[in-house]
Amino acid sequence: MSSEQQMDQSQLLSSSTANKMIINTFKKKNQKKKKKKNKMMRKCAAKTGATDDTYDLVTFDDLPGYMKDNEYIRNYYRANWPLKQALFSVFRWHNETLNVWTHLLGFILFVGLTCSNMIQVPPVVEFLNIFTTWSSPLGSVGNVSHNSKNFFSDTTKLIDLKHSSSFGMEITQPEVEATRWPFFVFLGGSMFCLLSSSICHLFCCHSHPLNILMLRLDYVGIAVMIITSFFPPIYYIFQCSPHWQILYLSGITIMGIFTIITLLSPVFSTNKFRAFRASLFVAMGLFGLIPAVHAMIVNWNEPSRNIILGYELAMALSYLIGTVFYVTRIPERWRPGWFDLAGHSHQIFHVFVIMGALSHYGAALVFLDFRSKIGCETKM
Repeated sequence: MSSEQQMDQSQLLSSSTANKMIINTFKKKNQKKKKKKNKMMRKCAAKTGATDDTYDLVTFDDLPGYMKDNEYIRNYYRANWPLKQALFSVFRWHNETLNVWTHLLGFILFVGLTCSNMIQVPPVVEFLNIFTTWSSPLGSVGNVSHNSKNFFSDTTKLIDLKHSSSFGMEITQPEVEATRWPFFVFLGGSMFCLLSSSICHLFCCHSHPLNILMLRLDYVGIAVMIITSFFPPIYYIFQCSPHWQILYLSGITIMGIFTIITLLSPVFSTNKFRAFRASLFVAMGLFGLIPAVHAMIVNWNEPSRNIILGYELAMALSYLIGTVFYVTRIPERWRPGWFDLAGHSHQIFHVFVIMGALSHYGAALVFLDFRSKIGCETKM
């Protein structure tokens, strides 16, 4: 081997060692930065009273690939946590805390609304009176007659309406007119959506398989809430036209099933199809424009029309504005890292979902009151 070749080899070796040294220095600097960030996160967790237990919050760069959803939220992530630690992290401060609690509190609120409305249902009142009334045997008979009168209170209203209505008209049977199951279907769908969302955000940090399962549960919950939201308005508005009831409710149910089947595919759970998922939910909501226009034409002269429209417009605006935040990831895209714990787009989206559900709840109460006073009229 010539001296020139030896010199070339020695230069190559020296350059490679120099490159290795440079790479090692960069690695050490990055490790120091990560350690500093982890220390800051542990201090933040310690302030909230959380235990360390080696399950530290990590940065976006340290996440496994399946959890890298929003690059604008930089810190305070949970990754690959056991189920027990994930469960108790509901009381710990991280970037999913408000996502969990916004919809968890919404779920509790709707449970309270459901219970308060169930007490107003006559059979439930009859059942509760067993525990809330006490009297002599003669007095109990009086209570039964009084409760029976409450049970058929809607009947009395409809019969009075018949006598005060135009000539040659007949009111249909009151048991059908006073039904409440569509109202409770909506409440049940709302509770399922809010609870599934909270569970998803709480346990999605466990593992890749559970993360996919939780995301599917979340998407199914949203679709179920949209489907069930159609039941009160369509059922009560078109109660006297069963063919329209069947047409519209079947249409939204088929759309919802198609959406659920589509979103159950793991491919559509990825960040790449974020806008596609939102467009499916928006399409389901826009389907409601068809029965809404139809209902306005049919009930143009009803006094409660403007009140219902106000509630439903508030619901539509809430859902649309929330969806805009969800898709655009505003405001965290303007200031990455500033809204990691509070104020990022998904939390805002959750708040608007609850506002929309409450607006629709107000409209459903108006629908229910409308049908408790006005029955279907058919010519003799």
